[in-house]
Amino acid sequence: MNHTASVATSTDLPAHRHLIRHWRDYYELCKPGVVALMVFTAVVGELLAVEGAVPWRALTLGNLGIALAAASAAAVNHLVDRGIDARMARTRGRPLPSGHIRLPHAVAFAAVLGAAGLGILYAFVNPLTAALTFGSLLGYAVIYTLFLKRATPQNIVIGGAAGAAPPVLGWTAVTGTVDPHALLLFLIIFTWTPPHFWALAIHRREEYAKADIPMLPVTHGDRFTRWHVLFYTLLLVAVTALPFATGMSGWVYFLGAMALGAVYLYYGGAMLVSDDPSLPMRSFGYSIIYLMALFALLLLDHYLPVMLRLLGG
Repeated sequence: MNHTASVATSTDLPAHRHLIRHWRDYYELCKPGVVALMVFTAVVGELLAVEGAVPWRALTLGNLGIALAAASAAAVNHLVDRGIDARMARTRGRPLPSGHIRLPHAVAFAAVLGAAGLGILYAFVNPLTAALTFGSLLGYAVIYTLFLKRATPQNIVIGGAAGAAPPVLGWTAVTGTVDPHALLLFLIIFTWTPPHFWALAIHRREEYAKADIPMLPVTHGDRFTRWHVLFYTLLLVAVTALPFATGMSGWVYFLGAMALGAVYLYYGGAMLVSDDPSLPMRSFGYSIIYLMALFALLLLDHYLPVMLRLLGG
């Protein structure tokens, strides 16, 4: 049996049997790596929102709802970009362009995930978190994916707001309010997103050009984008000082954040003075480590006084 026939037979299965047989493909639709990073920042928002224990509903059902909504947005992104993915070498093997999952199945899967996530948040956490999560889902899946991505080279700057929402969602899941400190966490991720994604876009410039996506390296060139990566990295280092400046965090966080920022600035500078083709992807890889380490430092600084008291008896 050839590949086309096997795919056709597979996708004609009843929905539940198709889901079981192709669970890895559905799992890929959820972009699990991205969702895991988003849930991590949401958990940090929850832990920073209180001095003591986080309410169990926020920690369990809150993160479940946020994860399901984020996975739904990721699946919608796969749906909208399936034509682009089919034209790009690195993405043509994804579940939709490869034919492993049919369009109606993917639509139903995304709808069920989104409805389940928002329903859990509304019923078991609080309406504000559900509303903000719905807004971020629309921001990524509709405003960014459907419109901004194809309309402007500033797509990732404007659309970055949706990806920066999880720590705010985590905070509101615990407190039911939007706190200025939660907005600082939002601002950090919002500022981090352009240099993070533009490094990847530099590496994949030809693929984006072939797919007619107006990413900054395609519309304004490689050099222009590298300067923007450096400028935004400088801005990011300044923004990461705000939790210390506002009294949200102490010296442990501040010193660690500045050390992490110095390494990130090194990559930004190196990309300007070196033609090493590996640098953009090395910068992209470090940016993920940077964000995780930065939020881990926020937690360490938050709980350090408690740990010292316990050690002191």
